[in-house]
Amino acid sequence: MKQKIPFIFQLMYVIFWIVFIGLSIKAGVLVISFIISLAVSAQAASDLYLGLDLTELFNFERYHYIGLMVLAIILAMLKASIAMKALQVASGFNIDKPFNMVTTHMISGISRLALFTGILAIIAQEYIKWLSTKSISVPLDLGGQEILFFAGVIYMLAKVFEKGVELQTENELTV
Repeated sequence: MKQKIPFIFQLMYVIFWIVFIGLSIKAGVLVISFIISLAVSAQAASDLYLGLDLTELFNFERYHYIGLMVLAIILAMLKASIAMKALQVASGFNIDKPFNMVTTHMISGISRLALFTGILAIIAQEYIKWLSTKSISVPLDLGGQEILFFAGVIYMLAKVFEKGVELQTENELTV
C-alpha cells in the first residue's frame, strides 16, 4: 500500500501537467483565432476552436462578439491558472507531513480562484442568454455551475487541511 501512494501522486502530477498544457493551448488558440477574426478575416469567426461558430454574433454586433470572446479567453486562462496551482500543490506535496500552511494556503487560493471563475462563467452564461433573446445563437457552454461546485469541494478540502494543520501543530506541541 505504501508503494502505491507515490505512484498515484506521480500519476496525478503527470495528469495535472497534461490538463495544464491542454488548457493553456485552448486559451492560446482562442486568443490567436480571436485576433485573426478581428484583424485578418471575419470568416475566422466561423471556426474559432473545435468548431465554435460565432459568425452570427460577429455579424450582429462586433462589440458583443469582442465582449464574449474576451470573457471566453479570460475564463480559459483562469482555468489554466487553476490547473497550474494544482500542479504547484502536487509538486510541493509531502506525503509524510501533508498538513502544512503552504499547502493549505495553496488549496485555499485554488478555491478562491475557482469561485471567481465560476461566478464569471455564470455572468458570461447570462450574457449568452441575453443574446439569445436578441435571436442570436451562441453555441458556447462555459460550465459555470460545475466550476462553482468544484470551488465548493475545494473549499471544503481547504478547511480540512486547515483543521489538519491545527491538529498536527497541537500534536507536535504535546509531544
